[in-house]
Amino acid sequence: MTSTGPAATAGISPRPEVQRRTLTVLVTSQILSGAGLAAGVTVGALLAQDMLGSTDLAGLPSALFTAGSALAAVAVGRISQARGRRPGLATGYLTGAVGSAGVVAAALADNPVLLFLALFVYGAGTATNLQARYAGADLATPGHQARAVSTVLVATTLGGVIGPNLAAPTGAFAAHLGVPRLAGPFILSGTAYALATLVLALWLRPDPLLLARTLAEVKEADAATDAAVTDPTTTTPGNTADGRGGVVLGALIMVLTQLVMVAIMTMTPVHLHDHGHGTAASGLVIAVHVGAMYLPSPLTGWLVDRYGRRKIAAASGITLLTAGILAAAAPGDSVALLACALALLGLGWNLGLVSGTAIITDTVPLATRARTQGLVDVSIALAGATGGMASGIMVAATSYPALALTGGILSLALLPAIAATAYHRRTA
Repeated sequence: MTSTGPAATAGISPRPEVQRRTLTVLVTSQILSGAGLAAGVTVGALLAQDMLGSTDLAGLPSALFTAGSALAAVAVGRISQARGRRPGLATGYLTGAVGSAGVVAAALADNPVLLFLALFVYGAGTATNLQARYAGADLATPGHQARAVSTVLVATTLGGVIGPNLAAPTGAFAAHLGVPRLAGPFILSGTAYALATLVLALWLRPDPLLLARTLAEVKEADAATDAAVTDPTTTTPGNTADGRGGVVLGALIMVLTQLVMVAIMTMTPVHLHDHGHGTAASGLVIAVHVGAMYLPSPLTGWLVDRYGRRKIAAASGITLLTAGILAAAAPGDSVALLACALALLGLGWNLGLVSGTAIITDTVPLATRARTQGLVDVSIALAGATGGMASGIMVAATSYPALALTGGILSLALLPAIAATAYHRRTA
């Protein structure tokens, strides 16, 4: 029957048209924010080392990024929950821009305390960049959520490639302005985050999360009306999603893949350095790794939608195991084999992130979706911090091959968790 209810009278735009516009705006903002994130991260440790005159606290910027990211994930999730994706994401990127400006000010004042505080605030950009993937799925039609997520994710790659390559030109620009050269990339970061804020604030309309809620309410109202006409005793069925088990599984997939990926990735440059390789070799291996983290996203999204979330999540665990075994077995002087191992590591992470995100999106109702997604991303950030810190300790106590093999084996914990939830669904 033709609907004459709220959907017709409210003038709500067709979902496919709005979804295409939403993805276009999100992709644009992701390219900008990816450049902002990569440019700042590239020189954060070097700036701290230069300002302090030692390497003792050079690793602190990474920890501060992570801590700021975790706090911002909660804030962005709560703002998005209460007011929509546009104000949530725009606020996160604007905060990242403020942090970038603070880093430049700290460099001018040669103030380490201000530097570390600003780096903490700058971490908001990291969290927002990751949370934008959820906005891509808000209006996606059933069976296309993972592809929508992957479209937003792959856009980060473009900015991630552009940002580091502009480190030298922005350094020269900063020196021309009388700003320390290493602060130059943060000028780019601040500009990129500010532009991402502007793009979202002006063009992410209608807000995808708020529109998705409206469409869901209209659908429920029409279904209730039709059911009442057909059979007055019929009630609207409740949510049949996986419930809390799905949230736990989706979070576990993303947390575990993040932990394993960060742990092995963090110590690979150190392992290469210990075997006589320079920064060029390390840069090549990490570039291959980052490319494998994001570039396969469109294919991963299609696979997740085509073959199911749990199957691709299981493939993530197996891929990470393969990466760990190869990294452990590769001779220290073989850049090619280590690059292959890190490529598999990035691919395994990608499979886990896209499938885990899709599970969360499927499971959590729109009424609480943004808040739950923010809390999940806090867990991911903390897992990354844990992996980074624990990796150095483990390599110091054992070896890089032991770390890689342990990470690979740990990733297999995904398989019984996936099997258990699949069994629960069959028997429920």
